[in-house]
Amino acid sequence: MTSHKQTILIIGGSVAGLTLGNLLHRMGFDVHVFERTPGQMEGRGAGITMLPGLMEGLQAAGVHATEADLGVHLPARFALGQHGETLAERDFPQTMTTWKRLYDALRAVFPEERYHDGMTVQRIEQDAAKVTAFFTDGSAMQGTLLVAADGLRSAVRAQLMPEVQPVYPDYIAWRCLADENALPASIHAELFNRYAVWFAPGQQGIGYAVPGPDHAVAPGKRQYNMVWYRPVPETGLVRLLTDDAGHYHPNGIPPTALAREVLAEMMATAMRILPPQIAEVVRVARMRFFQPILDLESPRLVHGRVVIIGDAAFTARPHVAAGVPKATGDALALAHAIRAGNGDYPACLQQFEAKRLRVGRIMVGRGQYLGAYMQAQLGPEAGRQVVESARDPERVMLETAAPFDYGDGQVGGRGN
Repeated sequence: MTSHKQTILIIGGSVAGLTLGNLLHRMGFDVHVFERTPGQMEGRGAGITMLPGLMEGLQAAGVHATEADLGVHLPARFALGQHGETLAERDFPQTMTTWKRLYDALRAVFPEERYHDGMTVQRIEQDAAKVTAFFTDGSAMQGTLLVAADGLRSAVRAQLMPEVQPVYPDYIAWRCLADENALPASIHAELFNRYAVWFAPGQQGIGYAVPGPDHAVAPGKRQYNMVWYRPVPETGLVRLLTDDAGHYHPNGIPPTALAREVLAEMMATAMRILPPQIAEVVRVARMRFFQPILDLESPRLVHGRVVIIGDAAFTARPHVAAGVPKATGDALALAHAIRAGNGDYPACLQQFEAKRLRVGRIMVGRGQYLGAYMQAQLGPEAGRQVVESARDPERVMLETAAPFDYGDGQVGGRGN
């Protein structure tokens, strides 16, 4: 396929955008990635489960690494009760990594001169032959195709489908990162070699070891990632997203800006109701932050010469742990479609859209199923009693962040 004269613009330089950028660059396209964040991006240490298909996408994009290079291998899982007792345990091998580890690996193999940071898209225009991106600095660039990989708050999606908005299901996730050596030896021995799913009345969460801040995976240099799901009504979000100076952060508050009162309340609640092992992680954590849980579903992925992928198209609840694997799956599927279409964009993009719409919808539905217990916590008492009686620790342990068949063998959302 002769593609060196075709320019493809990618808006968004995170994992989805970089995976696709690397794939298309290796196919011979003139590809440019535009990221609004200046400099190197930081992922706050967010943990990633390496579901099937993720390594396939990374390796196809030019990342010469194995799972062992990228993450911490955990051979088993266990379920913890509120008082620290083991409720269930099972062999369940998986590798855990961080968003930053994957981002750095993808960024390292993408040509620096084709990655344009500090670039915010203002609007896009297209006709039958081309698409143009206009940026807030006054510059513009033209291409034969534009891919929106600019995340949940996608500016491109907002222009094309302003009616598509995230839906908040009345709970948040507190996230904490603790250095390995900060944990007492007894708790370290219990937590660091297994994936934990834990339970408390009206709450639940997970915890697992991930590479350290410098991507180290050797014992003693790793960190522990904890996710704690808590019910919070939508009316309560404003307070949590407001800093001590009274500034409201509607799209997420930085860890350093959390109000002292909010942080103190979270710590006190953790000490009172969480399993003691997990409460200790919260106590010694070097980073604490939270995110509102959101569902996002796009009815379309293709708009003429514009394609939407990754979290810009579908965002599922983190119980599924499929956001990054699905993003790389989107990138693989789109690259394969472009190659097979040999320049016939309407035909190849139509096939891509049909395939990935189905995957995205199933993924969001799976997240809603896994998050039903938490979503019910602020609802009627009868509904809370139903989900409480149905909450089986072993089933939750085995279904959370686990490989899932999307209907045609696409376990984990891969795109082949």
